[in-house]
Amino acid sequence: TMKRSLIALFSFVVIHAQAQNTTIPASIYDFKIPALNGSTIDMAQYKGKKILIVNTASKCGFTPQYKALQAISEKYKDSLVVVGFPSNNFLRQEPDNDEKIAAFCQQNYGVTFPMASKIDVKGRNTAPIYIWLTQKKYNNYADSKVKWNFQKYLINEEGKLVEIFPPTTLPDSKEVIDAIEK
Repeated sequence: TMKRSLIALFSFVVIHAQAQNTTIPASIYDFKIPALNGSTIDMAQYKGKKILIVNTASKCGFTPQYKALQAISEKYKDSLVVVGFPSNNFLRQEPDNDEKIAAFCQQNYGVTFPMASKIDVKGRNTAPIYIWLTQKKYNNYADSKVKWNFQKYLINEEGKLVEIFPPTTLPDSKEVIDAIEK
């Protein structure tokens, strides 16, 4: 009916306006993100280190990348922090809640790097940090789309986005290691 259509349209406009009016911090260091374990990940604590931000999923062909992410987070612990962002945006490959995701990561891959609470990395409910990562007007580097699980964003020691690696680029690949060691 016309009334239902108008209500749907109005709802879309309100939701879209809310998404557009989300305040996006100027700096990566201004983000405070709910963590999987119920605490808060304060990105400001990583000033002076490189940050590798990765959207993750437990039931993806790329899920074994957790092993390499954990290895580089240990190897470069003095100069790099890996931060995982579980997301269910690609073929429902992260259907679990935070508690189950945390248990999966720990049991299967021994993950000790910070993991955020499950978020959206694309679509109308995109988390503010992913709006910052994917829009040049905020990150001053490049516009990008999150293509799939395990896309990687590298932030340098000054908080600037400097590299974007596709999901197919392994965390311990030459390109990623060279960028970390730069």
